[in-house]
Amino acid sequence: MDEGESSSTEVIVAAVTRAIVEHRLQPGAKLVEQTIGDRFGVSRTIVRQALIRLSQLKLVRLEPARGAFVAKPSIIEAREVFAVRRMVESQMLRELVDKARPIDIKRLKAHLKAERDAVRRIDVATRTKLLFDFHVRLAEVLGNQVLIELIQELVSRCSLITLMYQSSDDAGASNAEHVDILRAIEARDADEAIRLLDEHLNTVEHQLTEHPRVPQLTLADALRP
Repeated sequence: MDEGESSSTEVIVAAVTRAIVEHRLQPGAKLVEQTIGDRFGVSRTIVRQALIRLSQLKLVRLEPARGAFVAKPSIIEAREVFAVRRMVESQMLRELVDKARPIDIKRLKAHLKAERDAVRRIDVATRTKLLFDFHVRLAEVLGNQVLIELIQELVSRCSLITLMYQSSDDAGASNAEHVDILRAIEARDADEAIRLLDEHLNTVEHQLTEHPRVPQLTLADALRP
């Protein structure tokens, strides 16, 4: 694969991942190669390369003779993903409490303000992305690229697991929980930050029994910037 093909592949991977995180693509949605190719102006070969990469990230399921579909994680897989998030993010918070600088806290507070504003506007796509991205922003403070990529993958998979759309109240509660976690980080209280994170992930995980509201978007519309 040459540099141009690699770049085009990553653009498609990023666009599909973003559509999943923002809940514009539902679990089980068919990813038509021709539609994606037309949207990005690339060959079906490049689209297939992107779909293979997305399948490696567990965001897409490839079925012989049927094509590619947005993954539909089982409840068992969902529980396992949340268990891994607790392990990884708890250790991440312990290190972050020691290393976070005032400028890092300031940036995280700005992110939480953007979350809150999106919740108040009932901007579902933006608030959903920002609520998930908070955990990625925490990883970025430590500057460990492997950790950042791992958190991004876990967050993307969680977006398929949780409700397709949170209610405004749920989103507001998530934002408030993020505020509490950041307050504990700023106070250099690792145990409290980890306790709050565990409660936060428990709340999200318990929503798995609810019935999601499914977005009514075509594949082409879901992949628009």
